[in-house]
Amino acid sequence: MESTVSSLGCRVGRCPVFFLDVDGTLLPYGSAPGREAESAPPLERLDPRLGIRLASLPAELVWATTWGDEANTEIAPRLGLPRLPVVRWPEPSAAEEREDRWFGVHWKTRALVAWADGRPFVWADDEITGGDREWVLARHPGRALLHRVDPDRGLAETDFAVLREWLRTA
Repeated sequence: MESTVSSLGCRVGRCPVFFLDVDGTLLPYGSAPGREAESAPPLERLDPRLGIRLASLPAELVWATTWGDEANTEIAPRLGLPRLPVVRWPEPSAAEEREDRWFGVHWKTRALVAWADGRPFVWADDEITGGDREWVLARHPGRALLHRVDPDRGLAETDFAVLREWLRTA
């Protein structure tokens, strides 16, 4: 992993990781201000003020979304963010898929724990469940905050308050 200094002054690889989903998290499913949900194209639902708020968090931002590299070409510039690392989603084995279904674990969970590699991490997503929290608690040696975002409103001030407080003590 790189050993560059982020804009926050923490060394990449030494500060907590912030895994960031797009749909339902940055792009809420609810309507854009003053528009009906059906008439607002998804990218119009993106609040450009989120970029400054995300960049101010003491964490290494990492895309954890099915958007993949497209998050860097379509989302990051609209938020004023630099290119971010992107989690690649490996194909799970049949045994992993059975275990994940049995425990109610999201298909992203296993890959995010592997990517964090013991580092503290935050995962903001609209599909996190108690099964994910239990799985991470049992298998991740570092601290972790799995923060479920309301998909109709996306990341809001109440979410940032929780994230800032957790990162302050990470």
